[in-house]
Amino acid sequence: MRKRKKTGASFHSVVIFMMLILFLPVLGGCVNRTDEVKAVSSHSGERTLVIGAYSVARDAMAEIIPAFREDWFQKTGEKILFQESYEASGTQARSITGGFEADVTLLALEGDVDKLVKAGLVKKDWNQQPYGGMVTHSIVVLGTREGNPKGIQDFEDLTKPGVKVLYPNPKTSGGAQWDINAMYGAGLKKSEEQGSKDPAAAKAFLEQIHRNVESLDKSGRASMAAFEYGVGDVIVTYENELLARIAKGVKYDIVIPENTMLIENPAAVVHQYAEQHGTLDVAEAFVKYLQTTEAQQIFTKHGFRPVEESVYAQNEERFPQPAGLFDIEYLGGWDHVRETLYSKRGIWYQVLAGI
Repeated sequence: MRKRKKTGASFHSVVIFMMLILFLPVLGGCVNRTDEVKAVSSHSGERTLVIGAYSVARDAMAEIIPAFREDWFQKTGEKILFQESYEASGTQARSITGGFEADVTLLALEGDVDKLVKAGLVKKDWNQQPYGGMVTHSIVVLGTREGNPKGIQDFEDLTKPGVKVLYPNPKTSGGAQWDINAMYGAGLKKSEEQGSKDPAAAKAFLEQIHRNVESLDKSGRASMAAFEYGVGDVIVTYENELLARIAKGVKYDIVIPENTMLIENPAAVVHQYAEQHGTLDVAEAFVKYLQTTEAQQIFTKHGFRPVEESVYAQNEERFPQPAGLFDIEYLGGWDHVRETLYSKRGIWYQVLAGI
């Protein structure tokens, strides 16, 4: 019995040993094939760049992204895939800070990029680039129905009884902040012409306009859609939004106020996410590409004022310069604007609450 047991154990050991010998090459082959798949994936030339942008940029991006993809392929032989998200600027910034892992962001205003800086997602020196990190400009204008039936000529006309005004909600829309800044700044300019730069007078002017507001939409694009649907008499919006719609055959008149605001739209690499995804080099190249002649011409086609000097020079006649054009520094810079206009006790919320 013992001999048989010993013989049986030896037999089983031999069988197991033989099976291991037979299967080791197979297992080794599986490991090797897995490594080969990883190697192929890492050299396949198919990385994905995730773009989180504000809604107004969508149409221009539909042309810029394929142009960049081709440019990158010609230079490197690598195929880049894209995932895109378009939201109101404030909403998009909150999405990215909340975990939407965009590699690159295009937002409506510097203040929204600052939120990403504070969250540690974008480097503090993001704006130490050509044009301060901006990729497009525009100005705040007024859009009216064809023929301007209400006779709108300036921001002051928005205070008249019976004039129904549209602009988006600054809680969600960066564009709305530009619009409100422009109206508030026009009030400051008006008070300055009469003696001194008076915030109280500017607030009163903003209150007068706000009494005629028909609706506050989520984004600049949603506000434009409502206007096209027939809501309101006049829309406070980006010049590029109206130029793009007019180019597509929509019948609007553009009124450029004497005192209005320069809009500056930034783009930035969301460094933390791009580094995690292994797309930092492509993300940086894409942001740089947005300032190239090719990309700037596409932006211009869609109504944006180019930041690149040679493209602007070619299109200067398309973009009249208002006599009283001012930028964010006239209002004290973004930190001051956020504190005085958009904080919980700020001027805009006082206007909204009627206090």
